Amino acid sequence: MKVLKDSFGRKFPYLRLSVTEVCNFRCTYCLPNGYQKTDRDFLTLPEITRLATAFAELGTHKIRLTGGEPTVRPDLIEIAHAVSNIPGIRTVALTTNGYNLKENARAFRDAGINALNVSVDSLNSERFHAITGQDKLTHVLEGIEAAKAAGFINIKINSVLLKEVTDHTLPEFLSWIKREALSVRFIELMQTGENLAFFKQHHISAGVIIQQLLEHGFVPELRKPDSGPAQEFTHPDYAGKIGIIAPYSKDFCKSCNRLRVTSRGKLMLCLFGEGGYDLRPYLQADDQREELIDVIAHALHFKHETHYLQQGITGSTPHLATLGG
Repeated sequence: MKVLKDSFGRKFPYLRLSVTEVCNFRCTYCLPNGYQKTDRDFLTLPEITRLATAFAELGTHKIRLTGGEPTVRPDLIEIAHAVSNIPGIRTVALTTNGYNLKENARAFRDAGINALNVSVDSLNSERFHAITGQDKLTHVLEGIEAAKAAGFINIKINSVLLKEVTDHTLPEFLSWIKREALSVRFIELMQTGENLAFFKQHHISAGVIIQQLLEHGFVPELRKPDSGPAQEFTHPDYAGKIGIIAPYSKDFCKSCNRLRVTSRGKLMLCLFGEGGYDLRPYLQADDQREELIDVIAHALHFKHETHYLQQGITGSTPHLATLGG
């Protein structure tokens, strides 16, 4: 069996699969003016199934459905069901802004989704509204409760770290995870093609949060082989955890274990890479699987050792909605 492995010995059991670029939030750090494009020629259910099957045959066992906002797709349940039933796929994760989680948590779980990431950039309603453009914090939090009731155990909360906006909110989240077995992950703001001015104004090192955690007695956990990019911290007095995603930190890319495919079928070897490899021509029939597998495996030879964010090189990613972060 072919195994996804690059020239630096890194293996890739984890695929982040975007199913749409459309998002109904207007987050200041991503789509401050809302989603603008009208071309919605996204991968179809049969194309997604063929793609996921090929990756599973290459050793991928975790697939994250992301966007944009993946739950705006009316066939998301069918997509999740198809992917979760592919032999070898053990984890089907969903990243969502949570706007309809309250109504659909049970359906998501029944469709085979067994890991959930929900974006909650602030636990203050006014601040949440200012960041996302939506006054929906209470509804999102109710959605998280609905997810727990539906049987979700692996729930992570994503919060983008913004200087002078959310960099002082750790105590709010610590109060939350004192009693709730959630993993809150602070994500360092990343520069993209369209947010340079915002990045310069609001970027702050995640080291600020790490220092606060250490002062509170939190300790770093050992990473698991198929973990995402977060370094998690735990404390014996807290039910939950705090994770840090710091792409500007030294050796961040050394543990890279994930690949990305855009909603139109381009394989991206890095969130901040150029171009990509168009897989869609190889997704049109089941008998193309061997050719598809060869194309994916060959592309790995061109994956760079690291991104070049420190040099201000953001690749072809205009905003995070194009690839789900």
